[in-house]
Amino acid sequence: MLTRRHLLAMAALANRPRRLLLTWRGRTWLVNADGSGLRALEFDVPRQSSWQPGPVFRDGRRVILLSIEQGQGQSWKGEAVTHWWIHDLVTGALREIQIRDRPAPYFIPCCLLPGENELVAQGVAEGNPSDAGLYRVALDGSSVRPITPPNQGHHYCASLSPDGNRLAFHVAGPRPHGYRVFTCDLEGGHRTAIAAEAGHLYFGVHWSPDGEWLLYQDCHAATDPGHDWSDICIGRPSGGEHRVLTQGQSQWFAAAWGDPALHGSGSNVAQWTPQGRILYTRKLPGSQPAYRWSVSRPDQDHFNRDFQPGAARGGTGLCLLDPRDKSVAPLTRHKAGLWDWYALASPDGAQIAFSRATTGGYPGLWIMDSRGRHPRKIADGFVSRWIPQSL
Repeated sequence: MLTRRHLLAMAALANRPRRLLLTWRGRTWLVNADGSGLRALEFDVPRQSSWQPGPVFRDGRRVILLSIEQGQGQSWKGEAVTHWWIHDLVTGALREIQIRDRPAPYFIPCCLLPGENELVAQGVAEGNPSDAGLYRVALDGSSVRPITPPNQGHHYCASLSPDGNRLAFHVAGPRPHGYRVFTCDLEGGHRTAIAAEAGHLYFGVHWSPDGEWLLYQDCHAATDPGHDWSDICIGRPSGGEHRVLTQGQSQWFAAAWGDPALHGSGSNVAQWTPQGRILYTRKLPGSQPAYRWSVSRPDQDHFNRDFQPGAARGGTGLCLLDPRDKSVAPLTRHKAGLWDWYALASPDGAQIAFSRATTGGYPGLWIMDSRGRHPRKIADGFVSRWIPQSL
């Protein structure tokens, strides 16, 4: 039976604005979904930079942050040295997780396990980005145990099943394999292949809210070396029933933005909504962003693109895809010169945060309701996490 205190607390929660963590220019920010309360998470810690948000605790007040030591090389090559911290968003307290026997300098937290006493992390072999594994780590840093075997490719994008019993992830390599999707239990056993095919890059795996499906995307890497576009797929966590839900490589995958003074790119992946729909980025036919992948030189910076705004055309909009019948409902305007991506639904499904930029422009963080109504910009940057609302 709910007490009066619980009822008052629930009423206060309903009136409390939803909060998000966003990233922009190597910093993490906290903001309310109505645009108020924007503040940077700043810490006076020597030689630490590029503070990034990791998993958020269920209490809605603590978050695991990742920092990178200054002057340590490129993170994507496994050369950078990382540190983990638990930050209290209410008190401002910051405590480092002292990891014993860390397997790699570049070691990043992925997701909290049930009980919130352990998490899954990824370690990239130093100087060898083709070899990265998943690990179980005690939250006090006292125990590090491998989940995936060594020298079996680059494991990442770990996603925990709703019941907390299995992991899904994708693996790049080793040769001659491309990107494949797998599941396994929390000890690495019962490893199951979900999607694997020569010439295809399967990427960005997420569990459906009911745990019955896995969502991932398929890039035709053999003909798209820049990984610009992909299609949306689902498959059963136990293997089988691989289904391609879209056509024409319509999802904007390697989303590159900005101009020569400030630019970036990242893997833009589709997401489930709490209602079991798929939130994804759909291109206008024939679209081409301002940055084009260079085929004439090897990739040395994990960007390898030339700025050609005069050749850009089209744009992207956000859509909701129903996996049952493949029907698509547009959420934002598909307008030439406008690019929407990095969309994430709030935990209750009432709002959607996303990034929007003009051709060659910088991203802004936008908010709209679940039907695409009342879109408005609330800050610069990219949505990273919604903060759980907790009593």
